[in-house]
Amino acid sequence: MHKTELIVALDADTLKSAEHLIEKMEGRVKYFKVGSVLFTAAGPAAVDLVHKHGGKVFLDLKFHDIPNTVKHAVKQAAAMGVYSVSLHLSGGGDMLKACAELEKRPKLWGITVLTSFDEYSLFRSGFRGGIDKTVKLLASLGLANGADGVVCSPLEAWRLKEMFDGKLKLITPGIRPEARGDDQKRAVTPAAARAAGADFIVVGRPIIAAQDPGAAAARILEDLK
Repeated sequence: MHKTELIVALDADTLKSAEHLIEKMEGRVKYFKVGSVLFTAAGPAAVDLVHKHGGKVFLDLKFHDIPNTVKHAVKQAAAMGVYSVSLHLSGGGDMLKACAELEKRPKLWGITVLTSFDEYSLFRSGFRGGIDKTVKLLASLGLANGADGVVCSPLEAWRLKEMFDGKLKLITPGIRPEARGDDQKRAVTPAAARAAGADFIVVGRPIIAAQDPGAAAARILEDLK
């Protein structure tokens, strides 16, 4: 049976508040996302904190630069022992290939179209093919150049599952147990993401902003069963 894992986004401002969140979910959650907020505040110590509690780190810094720069950034991430990193697929095939050819590296998860984008905002950013076509083209680029997975909305996940037949892991942010009216334009429930074929869902505010983060995580894990 297909299993969908939960990644909790540690979008905290300090190591102390991040550790408080991890402790609330210890024994329930194995994967944690360290993104630009916490990493800018605390640096590699944020990764060490997750490892200290026995967790695995998705380092979500969305690398996007010339191939040599991104290759060395991924090499540094590997030295920290992270499970996976994110790279913008729009950085191109040469950038991805340079990272994929590293002897020791984390999983490479390619960003397709941010879940805060709708059709209009994507168009205004210079992409003229629409969300569905752009996601498919970028995911194909990722597969051809060594990506292990792609980050996409659950709304596109089922199409990619059909296209790639398990050759790429699907990582889906924009998960909302209920409507919240925030900046996520293409959001669905945990159960819908699982049904669409997501291998991992990334959840931030519905868990970390909850009165009881541990209970909120437990409810989402139940929804994924």
